[in-house]
Amino acid sequence: MSEAAARTRRPAPALRRPRLGFLGVGWIGRQRMEAMLATGAVEAAAIADPSADAAAGAARLAPAAAIGRDLEDLLAADLDGLVIATPSALHAEQAICALERGLAVFCQKPLGRSEAEAATVVAAARSADRLLCVDLSYRFTEGMERIRELIAAGALGRIFAADLVFHNAYGPDKPWFYDPALSGGGCVMDLGVHLVDLALWTLGFPAVEAVQASLFAGGAPLPARAGAVEDYAAASLTLATGAAVRLACSWRLQAGCDAAISAAFYGTEGGAALQNVAGSFYDFTAERYRGAGRETLASPPDAWGGRAGADWARRLAAGQRFDPEAERLVEVARTLDRIYGR
Repeated sequence: MSEAAARTRRPAPALRRPRLGFLGVGWIGRQRMEAMLATGAVEAAAIADPSADAAAGAARLAPAAAIGRDLEDLLAADLDGLVIATPSALHAEQAICALERGLAVFCQKPLGRSEAEAATVVAAARSADRLLCVDLSYRFTEGMERIRELIAAGALGRIFAADLVFHNAYGPDKPWFYDPALSGGGCVMDLGVHLVDLALWTLGFPAVEAVQASLFAGGAPLPARAGAVEDYAAASLTLATGAAVRLACSWRLQAGCDAAISAAFYGTEGGAALQNVAGSFYDFTAERYRGAGRETLASPPDAWGGRAGADWARRLAAGQRFDPEAERLVEVARTLDRIYGR
């Protein structure tokens, strides 16, 4: 066989999997890391966390990954993407730094503490032409995907009302959550971001024309407690479609269960709702309503928690660049600002 013929028979070299850095590998960061690596589409090249124990725990998922101290160490590791699971005050700056170095970014919510921060990150992603996604994980529950499909197909008629709730019987265990300068806000920034995103995403991101909100800290209206963050909030949004959206979220609400999480949409031809099961943070049912009747759309088990990260990892491996859908992150942040009255 000639040398030329032999060359034609050689297999093509394997495509290089994107190399990821994981910045912050506490419980949620490690869970997202595990989901991304399970796709087989990416590899963990470097890990950094202030906690040596957290870094060591994550390293067990990727023994070949380098262990760094901070973002700068990760940026020196020849990466293709950065996964951010750090305190909220750091998200925008860290994401921008990575994007300007040519890395794709997957970030925990919120992307920024304000519309201005979120817009700056999205602008950096657009300029760098890099894939930017945020861990808005409830979009990826089977139930919400089915509900969104029904609404998009017109099966529920014109949606005129939506009610979304996220009550958590517990509060965050990190002190920075309770410092408005570091967190950007309380339960609205922590939990309400999911509700705002779900409402707008499910309905195709209509413009938000009006916002009214009441925020409480320790049972008192929020302005009465300077420097506090809200632990209960109720808000009403009026959309350009004419639909009315009601939102409520809280930390440490005495609601008789660990969590109360739901998203209900009502149309002229029917309704549909996602509802957590028996106070669970993880198990959900989804039902379609017709008058007094109902049918099941989705039920447990549904391993949805890491799907947002896995989706980003696969898209990155497929070579996807900036996705204009990232602009929607600014719309969510703008609505949160309006709930806060800023």
